[in-house]
Amino acid sequence: MELDQFKSAILEGIPEVLPAKKLYDAAINHAPKRKEILNEEEKKLALKNALRYFPEEQHAELAPEFLEELNTYGRIYMYRLRPDYEMKARHLDQFPHQSRQAAAIMLMICNNLDYAVAQHPHELITYGGNGAVFQNWAQYRLTMQYLATMTDMQTLVMYSGHPMGLYPSHKDAPRVVVTNGMVIPNYSKPDDWEKFNALGVSQYGQMTAGSFMYIGPQGIVHGTTITLMNAGRKISDGKSDLRGKLFVTAGLGGMSGAQPKAGNIAGCVSVTAEVNPKATHTRHSQGWVDEVIDDLDELVKRVERAKTGKETVSIAFQGNVVDVWEKFAEEGVQVELGSDQTSLHNPWAGGYYPAGVSFEESNRLMAEEPALFKEKVQESLRRHVAAINKCTAKGMYFFDYGNAFLLESSRAGADILNAKGDFKYPSYVQDIMGPMCFDYGFGPFRWVCASNDPRDLEISDQIAADALEELKKESPAEIQQQMADNIHWIKEAGKNKMVVGSQARILYADADGRIKIAAAFNQAIKEGRISAPIVLGRDHHDVSGTDSPFRETSNIYDGSRFTADMAVQNVIGDSFRGATWVSIHNGGGVGWGEVMNGGFGMVIDGSDDADRRLRNMLLWDVNNGISRRSWARNDEAIFAIKRAMAANPELKVTLPNLTDDSMIDQLFK
Repeated sequence: MELDQFKSAILEGIPEVLPAKKLYDAAINHAPKRKEILNEEEKKLALKNALRYFPEEQHAELAPEFLEELNTYGRIYMYRLRPDYEMKARHLDQFPHQSRQAAAIMLMICNNLDYAVAQHPHELITYGGNGAVFQNWAQYRLTMQYLATMTDMQTLVMYSGHPMGLYPSHKDAPRVVVTNGMVIPNYSKPDDWEKFNALGVSQYGQMTAGSFMYIGPQGIVHGTTITLMNAGRKISDGKSDLRGKLFVTAGLGGMSGAQPKAGNIAGCVSVTAEVNPKATHTRHSQGWVDEVIDDLDELVKRVERAKTGKETVSIAFQGNVVDVWEKFAEEGVQVELGSDQTSLHNPWAGGYYPAGVSFEESNRLMAEEPALFKEKVQESLRRHVAAINKCTAKGMYFFDYGNAFLLESSRAGADILNAKGDFKYPSYVQDIMGPMCFDYGFGPFRWVCASNDPRDLEISDQIAADALEELKKESPAEIQQQMADNIHWIKEAGKNKMVVGSQARILYADADGRIKIAAAFNQAIKEGRISAPIVLGRDHHDVSGTDSPFRETSNIYDGSRFTADMAVQNVIGDSFRGATWVSIHNGGGVGWGEVMNGGFGMVIDGSDDADRRLRNMLLWDVNNGISRRSWARNDEAIFAIKRAMAANPELKVTLPNLTDDSMIDQLFK
């Protein structure tokens, strides 16, 4: 498609003349059929909701088509409206626009739906099985039209994928405000999501899917690499040498597909099980996993050979991870590190496949016999945990990787609780990322080159490395390791070929690092060394973006881990301090109703105004979370916030007064 045709297609929005129906493309990795959840009256309501996007004269043609989609797939996706142009990140100036900030947001949306990035692109799902950018293609078309025509004096308001409209605002206001899944708390159970999503009134935005900030699996590669290196330090007296050590996990889909690449960067032997052949093929063809094995006996031999030779190799097992754990326990294979990254926040709709049931039969059961499917999943989780327990008894360090594995296993009645009623195994945030990174203010800072030019990314990598090297010289001893890990990462990032989709990068940095890097980018854009604006962002999985009692805030021990003030305050604060867009979601990697998370995007363009905004907003975005963690009496966070206040006299944070535990204990004797 020519550029003029592409621009015209975006400006057209929902076409006046309906395009021809599109054939269902079996070659694409599609979302599983959702279970039957609506009664007849509710299906009528779903149809009326979908038809709101179209003039009445088209309703007679579209209504039976949408009903067929609803009955066949459990959702109305409006496949007919899927655009004919290639879905991918482009130079921001190739998008029709009156606001360059809005053009950058269009780039990010298209990247989220790139076939090389998205898990189920035709269903507008980026990752996690249900992490949606939009509910249907009408919403996509209308949103892109709004973004193409809006000015810097307007704000687009998004309700769970639906563009509510453009509203007058001002240049310092966010260009877009996104909410996903903002339902009343008493209606936040999994079946509530199924119903509201089928009705077309709410969606699950995951973390960075519905906020247009996903950069492919690279983001989670970095987080997993840092996690593995620090897990290695926990089991090896502070050393991160993982040569000859085995890491076993599951999931090669959206974000979980990053695990074998992270294993390679960390230098270990990794086995990642995956039940979906298409997902395995995608990761193998992209070079994210080295070898594919589908025979358990062959797998045992290959692993033993790799461990003996201290190879760095990533192996995909085509099959169920439960079979792997049981085989390794039976054969006495020494596993040093274990985890899981199946989408157990979504266990009944494709997030976890039970052992002993084929992939195809599982897809049928979850749609047609959901009660039996749930029974099979919970039986499988009990086996899963039993095998892990055998391996940990032989010295393996197992950690929950934030996918609700511990939570759903406990709900299934697995042997996952200790004598106190707590989980036997820690969340990786409790043991690793919380005290080692988040409490010090280190989290996933990311950027996207809006030119989509690899040369700009290469220059930005060098700028970031130089900034961190300079900061490291004056950093206190408490954060020297974090600085060193991220300097090594950014220097090696280009060699590992992690770009999938947009020209993007990620590293872990604190507020000082983020501000210094972003300001240097802005100066490079101003001087023409970087050819176009840069989009700044982060994963919501960060210091202050997310309140999640079983993940991001699992190392908050003052009783407040079930509160969500931090995430909500984060988004409000970012919005008036200069973010280009902000988002807040119910749901994420641990499940609907289990987490609130907030995110932002910021376009920097080389202007003095961008420099002002980035300094103001990034300082708040990080220190909001450090303050909350400090108030929870986390030692590392108290250190970090005191350091931040010393550097900025305008920052004044309430500090906790610590108590003598023995004095408190004495009162209860």
